[in-house]
Amino acid sequence: MTRREEALEYHRKGRPGKIAVVPTKPLNNQRDLSLAYSPGVAEPCLEIKRDPEEAYAYTAKGNLVAVVTNGTAVLGLGNIGALAGKPVMEGKGNLFKQFADLDVFDLEVGSEDPQDVIRFCQLLEPTVGGINLEDIRAPDCFLIEETLRKTLKIPVFHDDQHGTAIISGAALLNALEIVDKPLDAVRVVFSGAGSAAIATAEHYVRLGVKRENIVLCDRQGVVRDDREPSAMDPYKARFATSRDLHDLADAMRGADVFVGLSVAGACSPEMVRSMAGRPIIFALANPVPEILPDEVRAVRDDAIVATGRSDYPNQVNNVLGFPFIFRGALDVRATEINEDMKMAATRSLALLAKQDVPDSVAALYGLRGVRFGPDYLIPFPFDPRVLLWVAPAVAWAAVASGVATDFCEMEEYRHQLEARLGKARGMMRGLINRAIKSPKRIVFPEGDEPRVIRAASQLVDDGIAYPILLGDRGKITGIAEEAKIALEGIEIEDPATSSKREAYARFLWEKRQRKGWSLDEARRRLYNGNYFGSCMVANGDADALVSGVNLHYPETVRPALEVIGAHPKAGIVSGLYLLVFEHHVVICGDTTVNIDPTAEQLAQIAYAASRIARTIGLEPRIAMLSFSNFGSVRHPEAEKVAKAVQLLRERDASLVVDGEMQADTAIEPQIIRRDYPFSTLKETANVLIFPNLSAGNIAYKLLNHLGGATAIGPILVGMNRPVHVLERGADVQDIVNMSAVAVIDAQERERGRSSRALSSEETQQVFSRL
Repeated sequence: MTRREEALEYHRKGRPGKIAVVPTKPLNNQRDLSLAYSPGVAEPCLEIKRDPEEAYAYTAKGNLVAVVTNGTAVLGLGNIGALAGKPVMEGKGNLFKQFADLDVFDLEVGSEDPQDVIRFCQLLEPTVGGINLEDIRAPDCFLIEETLRKTLKIPVFHDDQHGTAIISGAALLNALEIVDKPLDAVRVVFSGAGSAAIATAEHYVRLGVKRENIVLCDRQGVVRDDREPSAMDPYKARFATSRDLHDLADAMRGADVFVGLSVAGACSPEMVRSMAGRPIIFALANPVPEILPDEVRAVRDDAIVATGRSDYPNQVNNVLGFPFIFRGALDVRATEINEDMKMAATRSLALLAKQDVPDSVAALYGLRGVRFGPDYLIPFPFDPRVLLWVAPAVAWAAVASGVATDFCEMEEYRHQLEARLGKARGMMRGLINRAIKSPKRIVFPEGDEPRVIRAASQLVDDGIAYPILLGDRGKITGIAEEAKIALEGIEIEDPATSSKREAYARFLWEKRQRKGWSLDEARRRLYNGNYFGSCMVANGDADALVSGVNLHYPETVRPALEVIGAHPKAGIVSGLYLLVFEHHVVICGDTTVNIDPTAEQLAQIAYAASRIARTIGLEPRIAMLSFSNFGSVRHPEAEKVAKAVQLLRERDASLVVDGEMQADTAIEPQIIRRDYPFSTLKETANVLIFPNLSAGNIAYKLLNHLGGATAIGPILVGMNRPVHVLERGADVQDIVNMSAVAVIDAQERERGRSSRALSSEETQQVFSRL
């Protein structure tokens, strides 16, 4: 299909359009109906009548944005009308939801009269928490926004004006830092003098660019102060110049910065050639910029270039701004989006670009080793960290500038935002907070793997653990220097030259001499980092081991089992996964180790899983799964599961456990209540124990990939000392997350109370918004 046909098919396939209203409360029976509507709905109505602020407690207002247009300046299509602009507004709604979990009503106003748009928006104030104006022509957009900001007590933001200003402002700050030019000395030329250009120029002035150093060019040429008043609106007039400049080519000579907000091809290579040394080119027209980056580089190899396109470095995309600005504004119930909040968004984006880019983010763009520099001035649009940086910055600016009507503690607010990114992130933040309270020594056998080195650096920066990297010191140091990763706080141990080698060899030989090993064999095995690291943990020189980035699962598990072994009270090692869904967390076991466990082993696997559940703040409800429901099928495998239930109850009578049962029985409480009222399991199970490895491994992978769950694991339980195995190919964040789990494991063993549940405060942190 052609690109046009693909675009049309994308919008019309399935349910037409791109957005839908999704209920957030159940409506399954007469009782639900009476609560959702008459007579129950009268109660919140009366509460809101008594106190209008209660609307934020009883309705969706606080998370609802209106995207409003009259279709007079839609993208580069011009005045195509309100109805034709609807696909764009629906798309904007989709972006709000996907990037910041904000709900949207897209509202297309059938009038070109700005007063009609103003009155329409004023009448919307009881419905929504904020208004995003979109695709309204200049100068009408200026009048509409100014009037609404004065008359409404909810945030109003015209993204066409301020979005580009905020994002390109961040790029400008970082580009000028790279070329070592001060803001108050640079000359800036704009191609285009519409709403985006004027708002961006004003924003640059607030950043520190001198107004007299900015030149605007429109279709008539340079905006000069000797123009006829009829050809000059008051917004352009603020930048009118008296200098002897008449067209874009004149203005570009000796200029430091070019900002294109006009049309394709407006800037020629000759114009770029005439600019000052180390010029900055922001060619932001879409879909074809004023000049292509390749054309710039053909004449100026010292230039820094940004465009609005995703197929070139430095994409200035408004999605880096509006979702997060509204998120921060609505979360503190700001009455407006003021200049302080816009400035906070710009500066937070500029600072974020200087942080290490996670491998998982770079991989989305087919890149590796992304670092701050000429080709990376601003964060990528799909970097999930943008929410965690921009929204808090905007919220805090609203509080500090006096326009917030609610307050949120910033650290807790960041945790809430992480939960919006994905429940697994929110959960991991709680676990990481717990790890930070008492960091432990984590040994990484794959110490010369760049992802491991980067993760180790992050562990030190975040205070989660004290990393020990195994490998050749020169190689590790060289990789770190090339990737510009700081090694401060990271210990490096080379198994080939370590002073511990001989002691570990004798220790290993004594453990394995009746398994056919000689002392020389033990010495040879220690060249393998997993054997050496396991010896470190076994001898107390490290508190936990994390490995498996580049290894198959057995290659990591076998050395740990041979050196450290299972805990005497456990007798069996198993692998568990946490599967995090939208509203709940499920522990699955065994998913990685035991092919066909006995009833006794199943009972131990379930017991270990219950301890993990309590460690992360879950009160375990265990379902022992089978193809049979409580004896409905007589078969040895079903009987094995039933016996495991009996053994587990004998071991710990306080546990809520039942089975054998089918999977739907375990997760649908109404089945239990209807058909099996005798069961001790009255609610949805949160620990699922599978009868064999085939069932467990298949089930968790299907739930992960088809069921929409996020998988955290595998978590290795039953070991005599903390050992945790990564999935092959794990990225930096996976390594950090598993290291936090390993630290908590070590903490619990040190306290001698590995079944300790989280305090109520810790549980609230872990499951914030779950």
